[in-house]
Amino acid sequence: MTIEHPTQSSSIVDVLETVLDKGVVIAGDIRVGLADVELLTIKIRLIVASVDKAKEIGMDWWETDPYLNSKAAEQNTKQLEDENKELQKRIEQLEKNANAGQSNRFV
Repeated sequence: MTIEHPTQSSSIVDVLETVLDKGVVIAGDIRVGLADVELLTIKIRLIVASVDKAKEIGMDWWETDPYLNSKAAEQNTKQLEDENKELQKRIEQLEKNANAGQSNRFV
C-alpha cells in the first residue's frame, strides 16, 4: 500500500495571474545619515497589478500623462490654445481701456 500525498503545484502562469489579479505592493525606504543627521532619503514604492486592478484602486495616471498618451497630449494642447486665446482677448481689452483713458486726458 502506497501513501499518496496531495501535492499542489502552481505554474508560473497561475502565480502571475494571482499577482496581477490581487496586486503586489513593495515599499521601502533608504536613509543615509552621518552623526544623527539625515543626509539622503530615498522612498521606493512599487506596485505590480493589472491595468484593471490599478484603475479599480484609483491609479490611472498613464491616461492623463501627455508623454504617454497622445489623446492627453491633444487635450493639453487644446487647453493651452483656449487659455492663450482668452489671455489675448484680455490683453486687447486692457489696451483698449488704456488707450481710451489716454485720449480723454487734457495736456
